[in-house]
Amino acid sequence: MSDESATDGDGEPPEEPLDDPEDGASSDAEPDADTADAVDDTTADDEEPDADADGALEAADDEEPELETDGEGVVGDHPEGSEPTYPDPEEDVGGISTPPDDEEMPLADHIEEMVLRLAVVLLIGAAGTAIGLLWASQAIDHIWGNVFPSQFDEVPPPHIYHPLELWLTRIKLSALLGIMVALPMFVYQCYLFMRPGLYPNERKYYLAAVPTSVVLAALGMIFSYLLVLPILFQYFTFYAEGSAGIAYALGDTFNLIITLTGFLAIVFQIPLFMMLAIMMGVTTRKWLADKRLYFWAGFAGLAFLFTVDPTMMAPILVAITMILLFEGTLLLLKWTGR
Repeated sequence: MSDESATDGDGEPPEEPLDDPEDGASSDAEPDADTADAVDDTTADDEEPDADADGALEAADDEEPELETDGEGVVGDHPEGSEPTYPDPEEDVGGISTPPDDEEMPLADHIEEMVLRLAVVLLIGAAGTAIGLLWASQAIDHIWGNVFPSQFDEVPPPHIYHPLELWLTRIKLSALLGIMVALPMFVYQCYLFMRPGLYPNERKYYLAAVPTSVVLAALGMIFSYLLVLPILFQYFTFYAEGSAGIAYALGDTFNLIITLTGFLAIVFQIPLFMMLAIMMGVTTRKWLADKRLYFWAGFAGLAFLFTVDPTMMAPILVAITMILLFEGTLLLLKWTGR
């Protein structure tokens, strides 16, 4: 009875709660969602500094303007229409002082100045050549009579082998006179052209070396005319005596005279070159003395290269002259204590 009343009564027995699989699944999944949210938050926190860094870099790029250059310096910050400024010549630029009179000039102005100065030299040389042509015949007779030794009873006469030989000889001799007259002016114009770019000590060396060079060139030409050429022609004459009579060609003879005279004018610059090299610290007297055999060989090679003579007498005389100048300069430097 009790069982029936319990079953058939109006009141229903309480239902036992059943575990809902879906609720269980959701309860189990909730921690995963929270973990995922935490991971997302951590990742977002980790990415925020990169975003801030990128923003800072972009802001820095926006603040710093791009610099433009023309190959000489930054010009992006110069206002339009402004002229570039150059350093004061008296100030040190990068640790190197500029010459006191140095100033910026366009290349076209330099070329124009150089052409004008060369034109002055050419005009003076042309004037000297024209004046030389007026007395070229008398100069030929005078030189011809003095290059042969005085003990000759009769100076061998010149021979002409083609119609223009006499005129070409006159022109060559007059051109030599024109070069001699124009050389000092050429040196002076070179100094005026280079003067703004020279330091005071360089000007001192130039002003001391140039007149010395001209004097040495004149001494070389006089040495050739008074000593070397007479010895050479005496050798030529006695070399052929007894076997044949020599007929000296006017053109070839004066070609040898002019070539030898001009080459000896250059050879006499050896003392100047040696002294300048020692004064400027390029070399020392001891080094030159230790290497003298190499210099002797070089002098002999230059002599045989530029003074062509089938008898080999002219190159030998020139080589001996160069060696004597070299050794004499070494003795002078030793005596002066250089």
